[in-house]
Amino acid sequence: MPELYERIENLCKERGINITLLCTNCGIPRASLSDFKSGRKKTLSAKTLSQIADYFGVSVDYLYGKSPNQNNEDALKVALFGGDSYVTDEMWQEVKRYADYIKERENGSK
Repeated sequence: MPELYERIENLCKERGINITLLCTNCGIPRASLSDFKSGRKKTLSAKTLSQIADYFGVSVDYLYGKSPNQNNEDALKVALFGGDSYVTDEMWQEVKRYADYIKERENGSK
């Protein structure tokens, strides 16, 4: 099985979803990933890879194994917003302000 498929499969496991749900959520035909896994297809299209990367909040380079780590901020966005890959800057800034508030509150009570 190609390393790329394994990485996608691991991201699914981390998020508690399966490949079929990933395909449904991204609008990708399930057959394209099945064919890729079995070797009937040698690569995935740039569009498909981009959709998968956006869904998980990682870079395409991460999917290919060229970047050793997920973008931590993007991974947090996916975790905090239930897998929603579209988080506005305003939404993200609000989350960070709230986190700062909690830190200040906890540090003030010690």
